[in-house]
Amino acid sequence: MSDYPTYGPLDGPVIMIGFGSIGRGTLPLILRHFDVKPEQITVVAPDDANAAILAEYGVQKLTSLLTEENYRAVLTPLLATKTGRAFCVNLSVDTSSVAIMALVRELGALYIDTVIEPWPGFYDDPAAPLAQRTNYALRQSLLAERRRRPGGPTAVSACGANPGMVSWFVKQALLDVADAVGLGYIRPTTRTQWAELMRQAGVRGIHIAERDTQRGRKPKAIGTFVNTWSVDGFISEGLQPSELGWGTHEKWLPPQAQAHDDPAAPSIYLGRPGADTRVRTWCPTAGPQYGLCVTHNESISIADYFTLTSDSGEVSYRPTCHYAYHPADDAMLSWHELLGHPGQPQRTHEIFDEADILDGIDELGVLLYGHARNAYWFGSRLSVEETRKLAPYQNATGLQVTSAVLAGMVWAVENADAGIVEADEIDFDRCLQVQRPYLGPVEGHFTTWTPLTGRSALFPQDIDPDDPWQFRNVLVH
Repeated sequence: MSDYPTYGPLDGPVIMIGFGSIGRGTLPLILRHFDVKPEQITVVAPDDANAAILAEYGVQKLTSLLTEENYRAVLTPLLATKTGRAFCVNLSVDTSSVAIMALVRELGALYIDTVIEPWPGFYDDPAAPLAQRTNYALRQSLLAERRRRPGGPTAVSACGANPGMVSWFVKQALLDVADAVGLGYIRPTTRTQWAELMRQAGVRGIHIAERDTQRGRKPKAIGTFVNTWSVDGFISEGLQPSELGWGTHEKWLPPQAQAHDDPAAPSIYLGRPGADTRVRTWCPTAGPQYGLCVTHNESISIADYFTLTSDSGEVSYRPTCHYAYHPADDAMLSWHELLGHPGQPQRTHEIFDEADILDGIDELGVLLYGHARNAYWFGSRLSVEETRKLAPYQNATGLQVTSAVLAGMVWAVENADAGIVEADEIDFDRCLQVQRPYLGPVEGHFTTWTPLTGRSALFPQDIDPDDPWQFRNVLVH
C-alpha cells in the first residue's frame, strides 16, 4: 500500500478521547486517509501513555480525566467551532458514550465510538440487578437517546471490529449463503428485506467466531493479565452477564437464562459471567473449538436487525446470535487465573504491542449456521506479520478495530446528517471497501461441522440429537 486513498477533508477540529492501544493505531490512519492537519487534532486522555507517538505526529494533547461532572466543560471548547465541522472519535473507557454523543450532537459535530461505554460503576456494582449490568441495558440507553433526538448530525455507535465490522460481514456472508443454496433474490435495500432474505436462506443463527493465535515473545507471568487489546475493556465485559440474541428456533432455555421485562427484547442473559461461559464453535484455522460467550453489543443488535414481526407485532423470525471468542492463549490463561482467585483482577496489565508478538493471526469472522449448506464462516484472517507492513503501532487485533473506525468515519463524513446509527444500519459495501485493504485475507469457508460433531462417548451429555443447531448443543454444560 504505497498510494493511500484520501476520503475527503476533515475541515474542523478532530477530538480523540482516549489514546490507548486503539487510539494510537487510529491516529495514523486518520492522518493517512483524510485531508487533515495534525494541528487540527487534539487527544484528550487521562495520562501520558503513548506520548512519544503524539509528539511524532505533532498533534495536541489535553491531559484530563473525563467525568460525569466535567465532560461538558472540557469538551465544549474543543468541539465548538465557527468554521468547518468537528469530529469526535471516542476510543475511551469509563466514559459514557451516550452522554458524550449527546453533547457532540448538540454542538453540531460528528461522532463515532467502538462500544457503548458507561460511566464508572456500571460493571462492578454488586448491588445492581444483573439486568441493569447487561449490554441490552446499555443499548436501550442509546436507542432512547435516538428517540429523544431523531435525525441531526451523524453519530455512529459501536463501530469497531466487533461490534461493527462483523455486522458488515454478516450481510456479505448472507449474500454468499443465499447464492450457495440457490436462492433467487433481489439484493435487499431495507432492514425488513435483509431479515426476510436471512429467513428464506434458512439461517438459524450466527456465531461471532474468533480465534486469536497471537503469542508473545515471553511467557505470561503469574499475577499479570495479558491481552492483545484493552485489558480493562476485556475484564469489564467478561464479568458482565453472558448475553445472546435469542432465536425463534430455540426449544430449550439454559437453567440460568433470564429474560428482560420487555417482551420485545431480542436477547436473553445468563446468571453467570461471559468469561466463565463456554460455547462450541468453529473457525477455519483451529476447526472445532471452545469459545467464551462474552456479551457484546452485536449479539443483540444483529439479532434485532434481522427480526421479522407480523402485523400484530408477534416475532415470526429471529436468528440466535452470540460471541464465541477464543482470545490469545495468554489471555485465556489470564481469565483462568482471575476467575480462580476468586474473581479478583490482576494488578498488572499487559497489552501485547506489535513488537511483543512473536507470531500469530486474529481470525475474526461470522459463522452463519443451520441452512442447507450447514454452516459458513466469513471473515478476516489477519496476521501480525502483515499488520506490521500495513500500518504502524498496532497488532492484528488492533488493526481490525482501527480500520473499522476509519470506515465508519468515512461513512459519517459522506452521510453527515444521518442521526444516530448502529453499524448494522450503514452501507456495508462502502465500509468494507474502505476497510478491506487492512484486513489481510478475507475469506469464506463452508464446513460440515456441527456442535454434535465428534462428541465423546465417555460421559452422558445433555443434548438434542435430532436438532444439531440448538443452543442446548452449543453451550458447554
